[in-house]
Amino acid sequence: MVFWIFGYGSLVWNPGFEYDEKLIGYIKDYRRVFDLACIDHRGTPEKPARTCTLDESKGAICWGAAYCVRGGPEKEEEAMEYLERRECEYDSKTLVDFFTEEDSLHPALTGVIVFTSTPDKVNNKYYLGPAPLEEMASQIATASGPCGNNQDYIFKMEKALHDISHEDDYITELANEVRKVLGITVSVPMEKKLLSPSQTPLKSHISPVKILPLSEAIAAVAADS
Repeated sequence: MVFWIFGYGSLVWNPGFEYDEKLIGYIKDYRRVFDLACIDHRGTPEKPARTCTLDESKGAICWGAAYCVRGGPEKEEEAMEYLERRECEYDSKTLVDFFTEEDSLHPALTGVIVFTSTPDKVNNKYYLGPAPLEEMASQIATASGPCGNNQDYIFKMEKALHDISHEDDYITELANEVRKVLGITVSVPMEKKLLSPSQTPLKSHISPVKILPLSEAIAAVAADS
C-alpha cells in the first residue's frame, strides 16, 4: 500500500508528517483561493482566518507538492490521521491526476489525494466564499489564533511558491494588499513561470511605492510553525 497526497497550502512548506518522497508539480482544472475559514489554527470562531482551498476552474493549473507515504498500513494510518486532524476544515477528499514540468500531457501520478472543501455556505460551515480583495486582505491582516496569525500564512504561501519557482498571481496580489493594510506596501517583482496561457495574470491595483527584493519584502514572516 502506498498513497500520495497533494499539498497546495501550508503543506507545501510545512507537511508536518513523515513522508518517503516529494515531487513538485501541479494539478489541472483547479485554482487556489482564500475562501475557507480557519477557526482553530490561525483564527478563532469569533474572528476566523482565511486559508486556501481549491475552486474548480476549467483550464487552470495549481502548483504545489505531492508527498508519498509508504511503509505499511500503520505508517499510512498515522499520516492520514494527522492530516485529517490538521485539515479538519476540509470536508472532502478528491482523487486527482498530478503532473510535473517534464510532461504536461501525461500525469506523473494518478489517484493522488487532495483535501477539498464544498463551496456551499449552507452545508459547509467553514466555507466563506469569495469577497472583494480589500475585504479579504483586511481579514487576513487582523486574524490570529493558537498557531499564529493569518498574515504569516499568506506571506509563507507566497514565499513557498517563489521557492518552487511557480508563483501564483492571485497570491501575490492578495499578499500585496495585506501589506498595504499593514502599512508595508511593496511591489514584489517575481519571474512568472506559467505553464498554460489559460491562466490570465491578475494585475495589481497597487501603485508601487518601493521595490524590494523578495527576501526583504517578506521579512515579517515568522519561523515556520
